[in-house]
Amino acid sequence: MYYFEPLAPQDVSARALVLSLMSSAFHVPQSIARLIRAGELFGIEAATLRVAVTRLLKEGLLESPDRGVYQPGPQSRALTRRVRGWKDVARRLVPWNGDWLIALTDHLGRTDRKQLRARERSLALSGYQQATTGFWVRPANLAGALADHRSDLTAIGADEDVILLRATGIAMEPLPDWPSLWSSQALARSYEKAIAAMTASLARLPGLSPDAAARETLLIGQAVIRTINFDPLLPPEFGNQQQFLQMVETMVRYNEAGRKCWLAYYAASETGAAD
Repeated sequence: MYYFEPLAPQDVSARALVLSLMSSAFHVPQSIARLIRAGELFGIEAATLRVAVTRLLKEGLLESPDRGVYQPGPQSRALTRRVRGWKDVARRLVPWNGDWLIALTDHLGRTDRKQLRARERSLALSGYQQATTGFWVRPANLAGALADHRSDLTAIGADEDVILLRATGIAMEPLPDWPSLWSSQALARSYEKAIAAMTASLARLPGLSPDAAARETLLIGQAVIRTINFDPLLPPEFGNQQQFLQMVETMVRYNEAGRKCWLAYYAASETGAAD
């Protein structure tokens, strides 16, 4: 579960910054010059950023279509598409009829730590909670067929052998209290905090310098997008869906303001470099 908390400048590593910018819709592909200028906002030296880019290239998370230009690589395209899809998250929801989606993973093992992290991240990104070891559940209120949902899971990191079921009835003693796996109160507080942070920032941005405005919109905006992408997308029966959608709508406005701030920052920095 991820609850909104604005990032601090020192929390932004070279690797995280590059991946963040690649997953945004601001500038893709991106030149190394612009990546370096972005790094300057967070005290990241050019050499450090170049090392991060080189490592991401080797991992297949970046690729270079032209000299000094980078875009998401083959190992990150599906996840990048998922991250960029935060604006359309409402389209992924359908009314809940009481069914549950169940992902079985116990047979997949836990010795491959890298794959384990990828598996659990894909399940978390899809709103699953682990009810017991190897048994993950979420309400079946996501649009699309079960097979398509499984394909989405494997595309963003789940194992090809993951088993996905849709349960229309549960016969257990005692009956499981799966709704309690999520804290609707904590989620509501997170939505409220994110909306308040964006609203305050939107009022503050006109008085900030280009570099301060660009830095602030990334620190707040990326935290909100992460909040949206890791949200379990609970049905209104046990989650404040309306407040969640209000947060998304506010982020649409904040994202546009952030795009303008970054364009202004790049324009100012490039003018300064030319001088």
